[in-house]
Amino acid sequence: MRYIVFEGLPAVGKSETLSLLARFYPQRVKVLPELVKEVVLHEGIDLFTERDRLTAAIIAALPRRRKEIEQALADGKLCLEESHLGVHLAYAKALNDDGFIASYPQIANALPAPDCYLRMEIPVEVSLSRQRERGTPEFAIDRQNLETMLAHLQEWHIEHGSELVTIDADREPSTFLMEIEKSLGLAYTGDWASLEDTFDIILLLGRPASGKSEFIDFMYKDSRVHRAERYHIAPFHVIDDFPVLWEKFEEDDLWEELGRDRLYSRRADENYAITDHGLWSFLIGKINQQVAEIISDPNALSHNSLIVEFSRGGEDGYVEALSRISPAILSRAAILYVDVPFEESWRRNLARYDETRKNGILTHSVPRIEMQETYGIDDWFKIAPDPYGMLSVNGISVPYATMCNEPESTDPVVLDRRYNAALNALHEVWSKNGA
Repeated sequence: MRYIVFEGLPAVGKSETLSLLARFYPQRVKVLPELVKEVVLHEGIDLFTERDRLTAAIIAALPRRRKEIEQALADGKLCLEESHLGVHLAYAKALNDDGFIASYPQIANALPAPDCYLRMEIPVEVSLSRQRERGTPEFAIDRQNLETMLAHLQEWHIEHGSELVTIDADREPSTFLMEIEKSLGLAYTGDWASLEDTFDIILLLGRPASGKSEFIDFMYKDSRVHRAERYHIAPFHVIDDFPVLWEKFEEDDLWEELGRDRLYSRRADENYAITDHGLWSFLIGKINQQVAEIISDPNALSHNSLIVEFSRGGEDGYVEALSRISPAILSRAAILYVDVPFEESWRRNLARYDETRKNGILTHSVPRIEMQETYGIDDWFKIAPDPYGMLSVNGISVPYATMCNEPESTDPVVLDRRYNAALNALHEVWSKNGA
């Protein structure tokens, strides 16, 4: 995503949030203030009594705003704009502003369409309270008009088929801001942190319970500078195909409840086993889609890494899976295979399973019969026999390293040495081959 518009009730904190993002991400983000408020302040217009004058001023300001958006995008920045004409139209309908309503069809497409609308959501009562506290009666909107506006705004989004993301803004600021950053794909690095020599994409492979999730958890907890210097991983985002697989299992449950046949799976030991093996290729397709959305922004991985986690088994499991990974991913990827034997994978799979939380991602358990049939045979060492090297996939050379993850350990000193050795070897191969 490159152009996102923020919306929300008065005093929700849009200006303050965008101001913080502009301050901490000056090289990556361009923030544009609310156009209507900017016009009101610049022209000295009364928001409620000079509606026709306001409409004329907004129309006059649109070409300038369009240039600002286009320039931000041309500069390769994430353009974040406060509010939009759809919000003003909703207010116009609440306030019976027939002049703007009549003008709207001619100016509806005056600005580029955003990739997404991000709504900061708070209850109307909270908005009213905050409006009173901030002491700006010239911008205050009462309950009736707010509720009417919200109804019209929702109609506007439905009519336009908007991509609308809603984030709860009535909570602890740190948690809220963290979710905003995650939604925007932003992670603070600081100008002093060198992230130029980090992996773009790591394909994290290995049997279930081999330690992939623990590896990710370890990296999440490390500082960005230490992680970049010691493991060559920048602030990162994770894509894992297991949640998609689990969703298919749950869909089968719904079909079963409706008296229909399950489509992809069967129940096994209070869990599931796959019956439609085409699902494995489907999951790679979903990975391709999710990664493509991220890397469609040419700057998405300039100061970030992406970890793509999945497990495969069978005589040609990894050969088949990797052959379906898109060239756009393979050309920027390095593979880290986390190695444990099948019996150790099964032992850990049992140990981590918590019956009371079996729907959790880290606590899922694969039944023994599924483990044996699907992961008892693993073709990784058939295609990657050396501890590290280059793997040819569809004519693309992909660096790889195999990391022995035995004996099992939670000691951060042990894990540090293990991860550092594997990732340094992988990075050496990656760097030598033009990464």
